[in-house]
Amino acid sequence: MTTTTRYEPGAPASVDLSDNTNIWGTPPAAQAALLRAATGGASRYPSPYGERLKEAAAAYTGVTANQVITGCGSDDVLDVAIRVAAAPGQRLAFCAPTFSMIPVFGQVNRLENVAVPFAADWDLDVDQLLAANAAVTFICSPNNPTATGVSRQAIEAVVDGALGFVIIDEAYAEYSGTTALDLLGRSERLLVTRTLSKAFGLAGQRIGYGLGAPALIERLEVARGPFKVTTSSEAAATAALTNDLPWVRERVAETLGIRARFEAAVAGSTEWSLLPSTANFVLAVPTAGSADTATALDHRLRRRGVAGRLLTALPGIGDAMRITIGPWEMMAPVIAALIEGPAQ
Repeated sequence: MTTTTRYEPGAPASVDLSDNTNIWGTPPAAQAALLRAATGGASRYPSPYGERLKEAAAAYTGVTANQVITGCGSDDVLDVAIRVAAAPGQRLAFCAPTFSMIPVFGQVNRLENVAVPFAADWDLDVDQLLAANAAVTFICSPNNPTATGVSRQAIEAVVDGALGFVIIDEAYAEYSGTTALDLLGRSERLLVTRTLSKAFGLAGQRIGYGLGAPALIERLEVARGPFKVTTSSEAAATAALTNDLPWVRERVAETLGIRARFEAAVAGSTEWSLLPSTANFVLAVPTAGSADTATALDHRLRRRGVAGRLLTALPGIGDAMRITIGPWEMMAPVIAALIEGPAQ
């Protein structure tokens, strides 16, 4: 029997840079909507399919409301899409390493996971992905946990060439400034997923949505069922997408500026290098011949009260440390831990 690894968040730390969430918190309109929702409506069921949230997401992304499906986080949307698109025994293809829940969804849905390496420049290996002849081909753009981007050319080649469904996870699109939403008209087998857990600062509310052709969305909603988004979550998400965009964009710009400053500071390390990031986090990898290890770095960070995400045995990488970008004062101890090296 195939087993899956249960997610464990790890020991508490005074500074948590482990989950790629918005370290600046929840935007103001969303916070106010949560407070209002907490004072009434809890005894009533939420809207079955999140109609207000659909309208807000459609306006934000430039599609129509019947092209939007909502869910309890983008995980929920990804899960139902994979269940609808693939029958047990069929293939789920992706470049590895990628979002950790994807192989889990493959396992629980009794699919054959086909993990192919990334190209040398961390772009998709289009030929190997298409050669899998998969019922579902998954792309994470930007990719998690590497933080690397995916080229437009590679995305178009997969969308045009895949025999089955293509799912593009754009959880970090606000940070990369790139999207494949304009390709939705090219294929009715394309689904783009988004989340409000990252740039929008609503990870605790578990809100995600997917965008696709109306016929595809209808199929997914039938399989997903109603009442996946709570009343308070829908209120907060709708407020964030409608009224908090200036706040979100300011925090995104601040994050990218701090990321560039952090990357420049860490460039002085002889033991660690960062993969090129297009997201709100970085992946630190020991340099060739380094005597340092990700476990030792984790210990140094913990001594400073900082939690990153220790990742082990990543395909094509080995052990590494994923670090969320936060306010500069939170990044200073991370820089010190990276620069100090194995002697510490």
